[in-house]
Amino acid sequence: MKQIFLQITCFTLLILFSSLKTADEWTPLLDKDLSQWQSYLSYAHKPGYNGKIPKDASGNPIAPVGYDKDSLKVFSVINEKGSPVLRVSGELYGCLISRQSYENYHLKLQVKWGQKKYVPRMNLLRDSGILYHSIGEAGADYWRTWMLSQEFQIMEGHMGDFWCQANSAIDIRSYPSEGSMSRIADEKQPFGTLKQGGDGFCMRSGNYESPNNEWTTLELICFEGKSLHIVNGHVVMILQNSRYITPEGKEVPMTKGKLQLQSEAAEVFFRDIRIKPLEKMPPAYERLF
Repeated sequence: MKQIFLQITCFTLLILFSSLKTADEWTPLLDKDLSQWQSYLSYAHKPGYNGKIPKDASGNPIAPVGYDKDSLKVFSVINEKGSPVLRVSGELYGCLISRQSYENYHLKLQVKWGQKKYVPRMNLLRDSGILYHSIGEAGADYWRTWMLSQEFQIMEGHMGDFWCQANSAIDIRSYPSEGSMSRIADEKQPFGTLKQGGDGFCMRSGNYESPNNEWTTLELICFEGKSLHIVNGHVVMILQNSRYITPEGKEVPMTKGKLQLQSEAAEVFFRDIRIKPLEKMPPAYERLF
């Protein structure tokens, strides 16, 4: 009888331990088949693009390439020491879109630049990004490519910047813009609003990108409309009150959505993409809000 009791107790503890482990477990989002993502490609944009739908020589609108039509292999997976690495060629503007929507999570990945660049970024900094809380259809933004979303910028010298995408809005601890100077994130400043038609861009608080094009670790923490942009362990931006603004001017909370990884005329590599759910904002970061 005593032996049976011990067996039941051990079994119960094992189940409890397993459930605790699962609650804090990372889910990998990258495999060799990109099974958790779909692709979307729009256009090969030219210099001087004005934000409108491109037209052909006869003035007719050109249709985007569309969903899951990646014949150029803009998005592909290579093997690096037995682990999958996502290569984004950048040849066409586009994105990988997660098949699942996420809310209240910690996303973590590593990023590194490739060598190739394409028009219109031949003489510009390499560029990409993580778009989060993505909703609606692709093509809602200026470049006719991405979904309504918030952007964690991935760019040479600008890891962790923020861009509004389409009609999104958010509040960021930051110095206000002045003249031609943009907002600059700073954890000691009050929250200022970024939205379409106003300040739509904010620079990160500091440059913590890895030197010599080594892998840079990026983390995105989202919880109940609040978010953090983290680069190599450094919080570079504090954001809250994520929302979008309707044509009538109504503000609608935007706290859940898909993830997008951008293709933006520059070759870039991603690895170790993983995510885990959050039941609360991690205590180490609560004071920032």
